[in-house]
Amino acid sequence: AGLAVLRAALAEDVGRGDVTTLAVVPERASLEAAIVVRAAGRIAGLELSLEAFRLVDSRVRAAACVPDGSDVNAGAVLAQVSGSARAILSAERVALNLLGHLSGIATATAAAVRAVGEHRARIADTRKTTPGLRLLEKYAVRIGGGVNHRMGLDDGVLIKDNHIAIAGGVREAIERARAARHHLLRIEVECDTLEQVEEAISSGADAVLLDNMTVGQVAEAVALVKGRALVEASGGVKLEDIPAIAATGVDLISIGWLTHSAPALDVALDAGIGGRDSGVGEAAT
Repeated sequence: AGLAVLRAALAEDVGRGDVTTLAVVPERASLEAAIVVRAAGRIAGLELSLEAFRLVDSRVRAAACVPDGSDVNAGAVLAQVSGSARAILSAERVALNLLGHLSGIATATAAAVRAVGEHRARIADTRKTTPGLRLLEKYAVRIGGGVNHRMGLDDGVLIKDNHIAIAGGVREAIERARAARHHLLRIEVECDTLEQVEEAISSGADAVLLDNMTVGQVAEAVALVKGRALVEASGGVKLEDIPAIAATGVDLISIGWLTHSAPALDVALDAGIGGRDSGVGEAAT
């Protein structure tokens, strides 16, 4: 999946050819450079991102200096790249875009996990992902210390407000889902009120999702459930809200912005610090 994403991204970016690089950079020019990070964060997708250079030219040497999951400071060297200058410059933006995006997600997730503190709540993602990048973005969440919610609509039963409205109620929706589901699939119900929480639990739901409830309502819901089902808080959760929500005793806190709005980590390709004889020059004969 990752290589397919890179190939599509390179086709989108390079198109019929990098006209600037082809015009300015000699065909036999070589380049040694480093990928560096401009801000502190957690790294995700580094090895995959380096494949962008090899896809343009298999002779390019690209070696990671840190593993995924590393917490790095600003200025850290993440990888060394050397080989055809044309290939490296043509693949640069795709590699950096993917690395910055996935590392931004991992960094945001790590901050959310730290905000939980000593409470048991786990930080989870949602399906609010970039089309075509879900597997990679959810991988980055795991690198950040979070857990994955459903990978897709076939991965679990989550009865939402529209399902409830069409079915005619919480109990009716659960009964229909129970009759149709695979025996290994859990049933989770999105609840807007404490009354819906009680109805979902009494109807045999395995989990309840507390949608846009206040911290006080979340605490009441946890007390109402009394361990009979998994309790997930979701909807409008900000980083500063996490400690109070986690303190209520919920099992999960799911956050859409981990994947749809996390700022990319600032990474760059710097020539001249890649290693011995770094810089641009003519390739050896």
